[in-house]
Amino acid sequence: MARERGRKLIKKIKQDQFNPEEEKSKDEPFVRGDDIDASAEGSDVTPNTFYGVLDSSELDYFKQAESTLAIDTFESPDEKYQFINSVIEESKGKELKLATSQISSKLMERIIMESDETQLKGIFKAFNGFYFNLACHKYSSHVLETLLVRGAAQVETELLTPDFGSAEDEFVTMESLFMFLTNELQPNLRFMVNHQYASHVLRILILVLSSKTLPSSIQNNSTLRSKRSKIARKMIDIKDNDNYNKVFKTPDSFKVVLRSILAAIYSSFTHGVSQGSQHFSDIAIADIMKFREICVDKIGSPVVQLIVQVEGIFDRDRSFWHLIFKDTDEKDSKEESFVEYLLSDAVGSHFLQSVIASTRVKYVERLYNLYMKDRIPKLAKRDTTAAFVLQSLLKVLNSKEVKEIMEELVPDLSVLLNSNMDFGTEIIDASIRQDNFLREEIIEQLMKKYYPRESADKNILESCLLLSSSTLGNTRDDWPTAEERRRSLFLEKLIDYDDCFLKSTIDSMLKLPAERFLQMPYHGVFSHVVEHVLQVKRVEIIKRKLLLNVLCTDIVNLSCNAYGSHIVDKLWDFTAKLAMYKERIATSLCGESVKVKNSVYGRQVWKNWSLEQFVRKRYDWKRMVKEQELAMFPDAKPLQPKNSKRPHSNGAFDSNSMKRGKFQKK
Repeated sequence: MARERGRKLIKKIKQDQFNPEEEKSKDEPFVRGDDIDASAEGSDVTPNTFYGVLDSSELDYFKQAESTLAIDTFESPDEKYQFINSVIEESKGKELKLATSQISSKLMERIIMESDETQLKGIFKAFNGFYFNLACHKYSSHVLETLLVRGAAQVETELLTPDFGSAEDEFVTMESLFMFLTNELQPNLRFMVNHQYASHVLRILILVLSSKTLPSSIQNNSTLRSKRSKIARKMIDIKDNDNYNKVFKTPDSFKVVLRSILAAIYSSFTHGVSQGSQHFSDIAIADIMKFREICVDKIGSPVVQLIVQVEGIFDRDRSFWHLIFKDTDEKDSKEESFVEYLLSDAVGSHFLQSVIASTRVKYVERLYNLYMKDRIPKLAKRDTTAAFVLQSLLKVLNSKEVKEIMEELVPDLSVLLNSNMDFGTEIIDASIRQDNFLREEIIEQLMKKYYPRESADKNILESCLLLSSSTLGNTRDDWPTAEERRRSLFLEKLIDYDDCFLKSTIDSMLKLPAERFLQMPYHGVFSHVVEHVLQVKRVEIIKRKLLLNVLCTDIVNLSCNAYGSHIVDKLWDFTAKLAMYKERIATSLCGESVKVKNSVYGRQVWKNWSLEQFVRKRYDWKRMVKEQELAMFPDAKPLQPKNSKRPHSNGAFDSNSMKRGKFQKK
């Protein structure tokens, strides 16, 4: 008989486990989380999460309900509430089937985000006893995360308004429901730390219990999800509600539960050594190495990062930190090897960058002095790993160490920027925090990189923004890229840092053909650069006129554009003491008032420029302009009040009045 390969055999076992329609009845009893032995170290067994399937009529109904909620065309909030209530009634007894279905799990998330207090507690009740199973499932883990976020908002509401809720409610409080949930998950925490799906649920739970910001599930800068997961979340078109990117107040009992959870995780890795132990030698080397493996595991690493971040709330000894790193002043060969791996590995460097930003400075100083101080230039060249750790060190170390790092990096800054533009941002910020330490040297290196004096065709828009190869002016209507956004923000940083970069940017803009320059205000990213250079007090009047000569040629279309309208708003201040340009812009907008007013962006420009006043009460508009100039430039001459009497107009003779006008002799 032919031998069956290992991976194929495992795949067959999993298929039998997760596609049991032929062998299992829909009425088979549910498997609860506490029936699963997931505490065994290295266990790859996923708890059974098959709760049956919906029949065709049920599936059609719930698919239609999900589409209706996604479109959200209800005429009133009450109509929407009644619809959600009817869906919840229809789903009773089927909640677990819905949550674990690829199609209907989206419906469960939408219902959770729209449900009120009673409905939300009903969903908690339906999931009670199955939280661990749901956390380990690909689709229901998302449902459980959404439930935790909405539950956190409800906990705060009940905490701030003790009489909130119905007296007939059979549940006590949302706080007690969280207690049930954490009690069920606690025996399986070790399994959840590096489980593909349950680890996300555990991270959300820790964030809720520690009153930390609950990050967005779809934003690019969210720390909650991987890039692949964020893309998937965007594709199913479920938008976060107001509960995300917020911090919720929690009762004191949550801190007690958090401490219990972290103690259980600590004990599961150290085989019974108490979390408060301050002696590194109390823990077996094998346990330390096992935990360090989790630190560099792509799934478990974010969980450990979060634990290190929150453990200081109640643990002054920082037990998890000392489970990873020693607390002696001498080098340790195994620790040195581990730190070197962190500095050279993508996951490890991200882990080290995160944890040194959330622990005590003295711990960071120890790692820096023992393992990084003597090789800063070499580490900086590891642009995808250790370089990011150095950037984090610049933020957290004391002044002495920061200056040491800067003295090592600044001489080679122009070279480092070739592969890691973020170095420039961190060096500039560190210089500002250290009272402009090495400011002139930094400017020299930045100018050498982006606007070299010896170059005849120097152009900071090309060297910094890579304008010629960008999405500017393409015919494919491509969205601006993340790289373009990053480069634009860096150029704005340079403009704020010193006037030489502002002047270089303006000169580069004016060197562009007019039609090419006018493409920038319509670009979703580069328009911010144009807007950023319109700083009236920092730009000399000749350069202001040259910029206005180009921008004024397309002022109406700019006003009606989502990005260009912001630039036209900025021109109100930028034309201070240039009354001719201000009136030219106002006249152009009024000349095509119908087009401007028919645009949602144009109407805002019309309002911000007070063009109704320009049309109806021109003198009052001019007075307002003069008041603006006086506020910005106190030395400007005030406008003569309307119908005011001239000096010496009381009939007295004034010899000066004979010098010009109708009294002047010819």
